[in-house]
Formats: sequence, C-alpha cells, structure tokens
Amino acid sequence: MSLAEQFAAVNEQVRLACERAGRDPQQVCILPVSKTFGHEVVRQAMALGQRQFAENRVQEMKEKALALNDSSIEWVVIGYLQTNKVKEVVRYASQLQSLDRLELAQALDKRLQQAGRRLDVLVQVKSSSEENKTGMAPELVPQFLKTIRDYDTLNVKGFMTVAENIDVQERVRHCFERVRQLRDQCQNELGEALPVLSMGMSADFELAIQEGSTQLRIGSALFGQRPPMR
Repeated sequence: MSLAEQFAAVNEQVRLACERAGRDPQQVCILPVSKTFGHEVVRQAMALGQRQFAENRVQEMKEKALALNDSSIEWVVIGYLQTNKVKEVVRYASQLQSLDRLELAQALDKRLQQAGRRLDVLVQVKSSSEENKTGMAPELVPQFLKTIRDYDTLNVKGFMTVAENIDVQERVRHCFERVRQLRDQCQNELGEALPVLSMGMSADFELAIQEGSTQLRIGSALFGQRPPMR
C-alpha cells in the first residue's frame, strides 16, 4: 500500500476501535512515530496533513529538524532522555513524553529558563515489571508532580506508558488501566487537569482505546517495516 493508503487504513481502524469502545473518535489522536524513516518519508506524511511526529533518539530528531527546517513540524521526543541531550530537546522539540526523574526535570527547567520558553511534558509511568522498560514507578508519581509544580517551564499535560510486551491481552490491558487510574487519582489530589494519556502502539492500540487513551503512538502500522537503525 502507499503511504496515503496506510494512513487511511490506520485511521479507519482507530475509528472502528473507538466505536466498539463507545468513545468519540475525536477524543483519540494518532501520533506518527517516524523513527528510522528518512526526512523524505516525513515530508510525504506532511503532505497528508500530518504536522506532529515522534522520535526516540534526539540526534535523529535534530537531523530531521534541520533537513525540514522549512516546515512547521512539531517534534515529540518519546525515548529515554539523558540529561546531556536536554539542550537539543529545548531547541527542537515541542513536547517530551519521557519525563521520568527529578534530575531530568531540573536539567530541563534550567535550559528552558535560559531559552525563555516552556515545554509540554508527559510523565512516563512504568506500568509493568519488565526490566527493560523505563519510567517512574506509579507510587512515586503523585509526589513527583507536587515537586515539579514549582517548575513553571514544564507544562505537565498527562502521562505516557509502554505496556508489557506479551500476547496476554488482560496483562496488557492492566498496564493501561493502571495508568488511567493513576491519572484520575492525581487529578483529584492536585486539582489540576491531566488530559493526555499517551498509551498504545501499533500492536495494542485497541486495548489502549478501551482503557481511555487519548493519544496513540503509531509507527510501523503507518509507515511499514522499519529500515535498519543507523
């Protein structure tokens, strides 16, 4: 299929999944994950009306941002972020979805103050026990949110999570359910809206929709098989 056909097919799958879950499709958006695909593929997706793209690696985001500097793309960082990469995030990204520790929040705040700007962020929550998964333990999140309230440069929009990589649907569903319940708890305790739940990818987005996701991070289903990492 062409890129346009793949995008149309995924949008239809999401629409049908929302209908099955009794949700308004307008409440769920797709965030295209363009990692490992070249800037020419991103430009093709832009021609389909896309303006927001997610990248795992800061260096790859930077390269594409420079190659597409004539565009109005909003870059979203979804991968683990080392503090020595904060400068590039502040310069090129419109959102960070992998805020997972106080040290990173402090480094971001310092750079953002120097740049005179704010950054939308999601707190990444570790919703499974898999050792290779990153994110903040759920029980630490409420206090973390209270601590970073003082950082005016960080605009906390909600939570992101990566579900357990397993073929048992109920265990995958539990990951999403856990984060949604945590979001509801934090909203009640803080009295602040946390509207974004970035949950679900190509293989599990229907379960994420059923559990309240508002944003799906979709890569291979939109772009096809990924080229090898450089």
